[in-house]
Formats: sequence, structure tokens, C-alpha cells
Amino acid sequence: MSSAPLRSPTLRPHRMKKDESFLGKLGGTLARKKKAKEVSDLQEEGKNAINAPMSPTAIDIHPEDTLLEENEERTMIDPNSKEDSKFKELIKVLIDWINDVLVEERIIVKQLEEDLYDGQVLQKLLEKLADRKLNVAEVTQSEIGQKQKLQTVLEAVHDLLRPHGWTIKWNVDSIHGKNLISILHLLVALAMHFRAPIRLPEHVSVQVVVVRKREGLLQTAHITEELTTTTEMMMGRFERDAFDTLFDHAPDKLSVVKKSLITFVNKHLNKLNLEVTELETQFADGVYLVLLMGLLEDYFVPLHHFYLTPESFDQKVHNVSFAFELMQDGGLKKPKARPEDVVNLDLKSTLRVLYNLFTKYKNVE
Repeated sequence: MSSAPLRSPTLRPHRMKKDESFLGKLGGTLARKKKAKEVSDLQEEGKNAINAPMSPTAIDIHPEDTLLEENEERTMIDPNSKEDSKFKELIKVLIDWINDVLVEERIIVKQLEEDLYDGQVLQKLLEKLADRKLNVAEVTQSEIGQKQKLQTVLEAVHDLLRPHGWTIKWNVDSIHGKNLISILHLLVALAMHFRAPIRLPEHVSVQVVVVRKREGLLQTAHITEELTTTTEMMMGRFERDAFDTLFDHAPDKLSVVKKSLITFVNKHLNKLNLEVTELETQFADGVYLVLLMGLLEDYFVPLHHFYLTPESFDQKVHNVSFAFELMQDGGLKKPKARPEDVVNLDLKSTLRVLYNLFTKYKNVE
């Protein structure tokens, strides 16, 4: 007897419970959408708080950037400022300078935030610049160890800078937190204090977005952060002199001053069959300055003390620095100008140097 074919069991829908009715499901869907929208709104609020409203370019943010404690604040550079040519130049000049200083250490810096935050490079840089050894661990991987090293390095920096009136715009947490603004302030101060043979771009400013958490809400503010002013102001020479006034308010008289100084220097350089026609360029390599000092003080300067035909920037800086030493030996105060400024064809710096010589030696035959 043949048996009836087996049928697959039929899955019968069970009766919906009250909360699984169509209206119940619709209500649950709406509730989930509302919750998802709240989460989305919260995330959007965090993004909007960090993104600069006036900037069409969004800032790359990390999730932790919106997770601030009450009264905590964070800062970040507006994306447009990062693309500013002078800002990029400032970073490049500083990186090249650090790499030049640390070339013997076989250290190569490529990115300031990533390479300087742990204190290792800053330690080596300060030791090289200040010619002193810091009592810190050479290598440390832990956050606590890195911050302890940073603390020691920054205290040594502060001891050097504070007596000269520098405003400290950085601390251990900001440097270790890879805050580029703080790192740049620190490097600019070090470069100026140690008279680095570089020319920093002047009047570099960036727009900074400051995010704060107040009463559970994120608040933003946009401020302008000044990274460099003029070379003279950054060197701490805030007092204005006659040349500032001359350049700012009486440029028509500048040619008269230049003519007087040219007459003065040629009166002496003509003795060596040398003649100056352009103050801006002919003193930039330091040779005429050295020879002029020998003539004014009536002595022969041995040729092995300076480069008679300098070719590199460093050789020219050496010559001008040597001329400055001769001036101080002759009783003059240390020139306000930096040797690097004279080499870089800064007319105001060159005029200041020559005017000091004119004031002292104008009656010398």
C-alpha cells in the first residue's frame, strides 16, 4: 500500500500580539528614527562646532574632538590658513633650520607635530643651540616619561627666554598634544633667541578655531593668532630709532642719508682703490665692513681671519659677524642688526651699522 507523499510543513503565521500590530510597528519605527536623528543631530552639532562656519573646507576631525569635558577647550587651525603661502614658508624654514642644526645627530624632521611632541628632538636641538647637556633620559616611550622629559626641556628654555621678555605661549600639555600653534611659537622664539641664520617670513598669522564645552554645549570662537611680527620686534628691539622714523615718515630724505654714508665710507675705502655705489649690496658679504674697520682703526686685518671672496651664506655671515667683533673691540656697542640681516640685503640694518661707524669715526682722516 502506497503511502501518501510527505508534505513540507506549512509555516502558519501566528496571531500578532498587540504591540506587533501594524500601528505598533509603525510607532517603533518612528521611535527608532527619532533616536537615530537625535544621534545624528548630536554628531552634526559636534562637527559644526569644530568646523569653521566661514570656511567651505571641512576640518578633518577625530571622534574624540567632540568629546570634551565640561569647561575643556581645544584649538585647531582653520584649513584655509594651513594653505596660506607664508604659513607654509614658516614651517619649511623652521624644519630646514632644525635639520641643519641636527645634521650631525642624523636626525631628520619631516613633520613638526609628529616629530617634536615627545621632547626627543627638542632636547637635542636645545643642547646643540645652547651648548649644554640636559639631564634627561635619552629615549622614553611612556607618556609619563615623555612629559617629564618635555618638562625638563621646557624649563631650560624658559630659563633662557624669560629674562629677555619672551611671552611663553606653550606648555608641556600643548606640545605633547601636538598643538602646532604652540610648537611654532616655541620654535620662533628659539630661532630668534639664538639668532638663527634664517629669514623668517614676517607678519604670519593664522585663523584658529577654539572649541569649548559650556553647560553641556559646544561653543566655538574664531581668533587670529599672530606667529611672527617683524624681525626687529621678535628680537626684542622694540625701541624705535631715527631710521624707523626715516623709513616710515621721511623716505624722501633717505637718499640724502645714503649719499652721506657713501661719501664717508668711500673716503676710507678709496685708500685701497675700492669704491661703493650701492649700500644695499656691496656690504652684504662683509668684506668691505672688515676692511673698513681696519682702515678706521688703522691696522691690517690678517686675511686668514675672514673670507676675501665668500661664496656661501655662512661665509658671508662669518665675515659680517667678524666685522661686528672688530667694532666692539673698537669701543662700539654690539650692533642692533643681525649679521644675517645685513647678508640678506636688509637696507635698514646696513644703514644702522654704517651710521654707527659714521658717528664714531666721522672725523678720522
